[in-house]
Amino acid sequence: MPSNSAAGRWLSILVLVLASVLLVSGAPDDRQLSVFSNLANYSVSVEMRNGADYIGLLETLEPLGGVSAKINGHHWKLRFNTVEAEFTDGKKRAKIQGSDFDLPSNFFLENARGIVPVASLPSLLPRLLGGPVAFHDAGRRLFIGDAAVHFTAQIFKSNPPALILNFTAPVNPTIATEPGQLSMKFTKDGVVGPGSPTILFDSKVIPSATFQESNGTAELVISATAPLMASFSNGNRTITVAAPPVANAAPAAATPPPASPSVTPSGPLSTPPPTPAATPTEPRRYFAVIDPAHGGDDSGATLGNQLLEKDITLALARRLRAELAARHLTSILVRDGDISLSLDQRANIANTVHATVYLCIHASTQGTGVRVFSSAIPRTAADRGPFIDWDAAQASLLLSSQRTVTKLSDALEPLKIPIRTAPAPLRPLNNIRITAVAVEVASPDSNAGPESPSYQESVTKMLAAGLAAVHDELEAAK
Repeated sequence: MPSNSAAGRWLSILVLVLASVLLVSGAPDDRQLSVFSNLANYSVSVEMRNGADYIGLLETLEPLGGVSAKINGHHWKLRFNTVEAEFTDGKKRAKIQGSDFDLPSNFFLENARGIVPVASLPSLLPRLLGGPVAFHDAGRRLFIGDAAVHFTAQIFKSNPPALILNFTAPVNPTIATEPGQLSMKFTKDGVVGPGSPTILFDSKVIPSATFQESNGTAELVISATAPLMASFSNGNRTITVAAPPVANAAPAAATPPPASPSVTPSGPLSTPPPTPAATPTEPRRYFAVIDPAHGGDDSGATLGNQLLEKDITLALARRLRAELAARHLTSILVRDGDISLSLDQRANIANTVHATVYLCIHASTQGTGVRVFSSAIPRTAADRGPFIDWDAAQASLLLSSQRTVTKLSDALEPLKIPIRTAPAPLRPLNNIRITAVAVEVASPDSNAGPESPSYQESVTKMLAAGLAAVHDELEAAK
């Protein structure tokens, strides 16, 4: 028999060993799998079995439809809506609608719960749900159907610079700041990142942003050389990140533009009150918003010599920006690179900037000359009281837009090329809350194409002259 002192020493050693095990294993397992779908966004606890991540299959399916399960010995029979599946405790082989299906590791039946390896979900769930599933393994985030929320990020070179984030659905991240960065953590929003986890910006104040996922959440970390703050607009679809306003600052150091009246493709929303940064005397930052059509995955038309419309429109937009600058008129490009933007995102950017005029640029090999368009509001679209119909957002600006079309047409006449003007039900013209026009630049004649540098220079010089001619009228109407 060991002495009391020896027993005490062994007990002390046992306590130390147990404490070490607890330190290594950490607190109770709080690892999560986040599920994002059009029906519900929710989280399910992740458990460890034999060194692999497992999850309760019944708990995962319950928010998505009618599900039930029953036990027959070592067999666990599942029914989800009209789909039947059978699993066997301790076995990889399962049956779904009578067909064999192999799990990456064994199924376990514990206390009437059927648990499956998390790694099986990308192939198992489509068979049960009858639709596509995307699984982000590193972050344990599961997207069912088209539930993912995408975003674009663009620096507006204002003073101070502003980073504009446009999301395809409303978001509500937790925002935290610390020296050198601002972070947005998306716990309940199915936000997915761009192709590269790190986005670089041409800005000394906001040089980059990094997107990362872990334990069911996503986080966007924005690096900065100055303190930042975030503001929401457009029904939480747009987040503006910039340095906070400086008290008694000169007008040149004005804060980023406030949000525009909220108009959304899913339905009209009421106009929010202006942010504290906006005052009646605050000057406009930009006179013109220039939108090079297409971009990214949307290449537009294929023009002569394998040229893409998206490249021609960007070249024209950059030339027009330079021509306006030569006339001391400020402008900003909706895209200044080869990026994908939806029509709604383009409209949101134009409405958020609060400029004076919006001009969208297209290119074509059909016909010759330049065509200039104003919006044609659909007959079915109409505002309802204080609410703005998304498809009729341009309605109150139509006369101003039509006058601008006339000025641009007059300015283009010296080029001695065909000029045509017309209203057209073009998006995003219908969704813009400022004077808005679109131009389509075709070849000057049958011997040249719209890619000719001299032709582009001539067209953009005349367009800039037309915008300058209407500048005072538009500014006075604001």
